[in-house]
Amino acid sequence: MHSPNPRRPDDLVQLLTRAERLAARRLQGVLEAEGCSLDAWRVLAALSDGEGHHMTGLAEAAFLPPPTLTKLVDQLVDQNLVHRRVDPFDRRRVLAHLTPRGREYRQRVERAVRAGWSPLGDGDDALLRSLLDRLAATLEGSARV
Repeated sequence: MHSPNPRRPDDLVQLLTRAERLAARRLQGVLEAEGCSLDAWRVLAALSDGEGHHMTGLAEAAFLPPPTLTKLVDQLVDQNLVHRRVDPFDRRRVLAHLTPRGREYRQRVERAVRAGWSPLGDGDDALLRSLLDRLAATLEGSARV
């Protein structure tokens, strides 16, 4: 009996890359209609918890190098979507927060994203999320060893 070839790690990387690029392309189309970039959407999403974030953590959450994040946050500040405050616990650091206008904008963009995103259905979204979380945790763990 013939058994299929086991998947190689590079096959998985190819699939993940393809899925990420297709998802980003679809998401960019929705975001552009709302006047938002993918990077800005990631920053707004990270700030939506209302807690305020240091620029270093925000750069990691948005997958951006710090200088790029700083320019983006400057633009979001100019648009009155984000404001910065000195961290009350460490006055050398700055916390970024959504403004009320930023919260409204983010909610509007999020509604458009949800409307433009077709779920996999039948619990597959939850399964995929769980598997990707496990993969990321495993890869992070093996990187620390």
